[in-house]
Formats: sequence, structure tokens, C-alpha cells
Amino acid sequence: MNITKERIYNCGIVPVVVLNSVDDAVPTARALLAGGITVMEITLRTSAGLDSIHQVAGNCPETLVGAGTVLTLDDCKACIEAGARFIVSPGLNEEIVKYCLEQNILVTPGCVTPTEITRAMSYGLDLLKFFPANIYGGIAALKALSGPFPYLKFIPTGGVDQANLAEFISTPNVLAVGGSWVCTKADIASHEFEKISHLAAESKLAILGFELAHVGINCDDEAQALESAGELASIFNFPVKDGNSSVYAGTGFEFMKSQYLGDHGHLSIRTNDIKRAMAYLEARGFALNPEAIKSQNGRVVAAYLQKQIGGFAIHLQQK
Repeated sequence: MNITKERIYNCGIVPVVVLNSVDDAVPTARALLAGGITVMEITLRTSAGLDSIHQVAGNCPETLVGAGTVLTLDDCKACIEAGARFIVSPGLNEEIVKYCLEQNILVTPGCVTPTEITRAMSYGLDLLKFFPANIYGGIAALKALSGPFPYLKFIPTGGVDQANLAEFISTPNVLAVGGSWVCTKADIASHEFEKISHLAAESKLAILGFELAHVGINCDDEAQALESAGELASIFNFPVKDGNSSVYAGTGFEFMKSQYLGDHGHLSIRTNDIKRAMAYLEARGFALNPEAIKSQNGRVVAAYLQKQIGGFAIHLQQK
């Protein structure tokens, strides 16, 4: 996965941004950043689009800015010159695709039919825009397309919002989702930047799906772990499960048979996507413990952060 595609995957959301004023470009980018969204697609639907791309590219290095609604090769060239790091078009324009490939720029044309998809794949593309997703079958269509095109990924756009975001992003062949609900044209024009940050944060957390899995409590030895788990279970009628390194009381309490990571134990947090969660937390200054990362089949399924909270290590696990 190239670095641009990886950044889009880690972010999970590609806001489709329509700007009437160049002056609103940088404040919108910063509002999205404050909510944890590091990618934005500025469309060419208005005359402010091209200059807005230039402003964000020059003033917000943390933001991966791309150009959307790119319909002609001349517009594509102008957007790349302005600083666009990826190009999005509503349909398959082969001139644009060829040029972007020559320039090593990520391009995601809109393709929804098997014929369009097959044609795009003939150029070596493995990431496409699925637009408008709500008109062309939504999640059901994406799942159906995964059969004949198992290695292809999509960015569905059109009809994606806060209500169905989690369902779209959990579809295996979806790399990220696109949409304007986090920064509507009206909110930008009225300078509702705090609202944009709030919606961005809500959407980001919906993608990550953080939830408490269990609390791990360090014990001195196996005997103390068994005793503690048994006592808690007898009071609250929890089932006890004895494992190799710990004893569970119910599903929420794990008593470690020896002192493990964390002064007192650990807090285990489930997430929809551990790779995205790791990128999200690292961006907030939380470093991973390189000696406590668990992988299966080349994929990280669990990890610990170096920082403790209240004497408890933070453990991430894949749902």
C-alpha cells in the first residue's frame, strides 16, 4: 500500500469539501484536523476550489489534500500543480488515469459497473470511488462486487452519513468512506468550525468503535488470582475461567497470575480496526510498546501503549 493510500485508510474518512471562498479553506482543514480527520477532498465544483487546494497544501502540512470532481486533464494537471496529492473523478476518464499514473499520483475514478471496474483494473488500479453509492446499491452492491473482484477496494461516496458510517466502513472491500456530512457547504459558509470539529470527532470515533473489553488486575501469583476471581464470582454469580496466564471472572475481569504490564494491571479496549486505532493514538502522542505487539498472519491483532493511565497499561485488541 503506497503512503497516500495508507493515510486515507488510516483516516477512514475522506470529507468532500465544497468551498465558496478561498478564505474558508485553511480554517476548514484545521477544524477537521481538530476532530482527528487528516484527509480532505476539495472539489472543483466552485471557482474557489483550485486556489483552496493551493492554500491547504501550503499551510496545513498535516492534511493530505486531494482534488475532487476532476473532469478534464487540464483540471487534473492544475490540481496537481496546486498541491493535490490525490485525484478523484466521478467517472472513469482514461486520460486522467493515464496522466496520474505517469506522475505517480493516486487516482480514484468513480466506477460502479463490472465493465467500468474491469476497465479501470486494466490500468492497474486497485482502489476506486463507488459513486453515488446510495443509488447503485450501497452496501449490498459492494458486498456483491467483492466476489468477482476480491482484491479491489472502494471509497463509497453519496448517501454515506453518520447513521450508516459504521456499517459501510466494516464492509471488507471498503478502504474508506467519502461524504460531506462532517463539513457541509452551509456549515463552512457560516463558519461553524467548532461544529465541524465535533462532527469530525464523532465520525472518527464511530469508525474506531472503541469499547471496554475487560479490566486486567495484576496478582502476586496464581493462588491470589484464583482466590480473587473466585471471590468476585461467588458474590456476583460470574462464571470462572482458568487460563494459562490469568483467571477470568465473567467476561469483564481478568486476574493475572503474575505481575504483568501496568503497575496495577491493564485496561483492554476493543476497536473495529486496530491499525486505524494505532495511527489515531500515535497522532495524539501515545507511543506503542514495541515489545508488546501481537500479530496473526502478518496482521496486528493486539498491542499495548507505553503510557499508563491510573497505573493501568492500555491494551488494544481487534474486535
